[in-house]
Amino acid sequence: MAKVFTVTAVWDSEAEVFTTESDIPGLVVEAGTFEELVDLVRSLAPEIVAANVPDAPTPFRVQIVTRRELAVA
Repeated sequence: MAKVFTVTAVWDSEAEVFTTESDIPGLVVEAGTFEELVDLVRSLAPEIVAANVPDAPTPFRVQIVTRRELAVA
């Protein structure tokens, strides 16, 4: 079974960008749209996993989830 890493996309309403929280050490992404964030994660994750998690089994999967926080008065 493939290893699954999780990347959480968090919308920052003040900066109007998505940022990430991840269990992939060293993966930090910021993008103006969710689609841009997905593209960046897709292109960066293999290299970063290879460099920072050398014992990770391959192939691996990356699950991207979103989190949006609302201020409620």
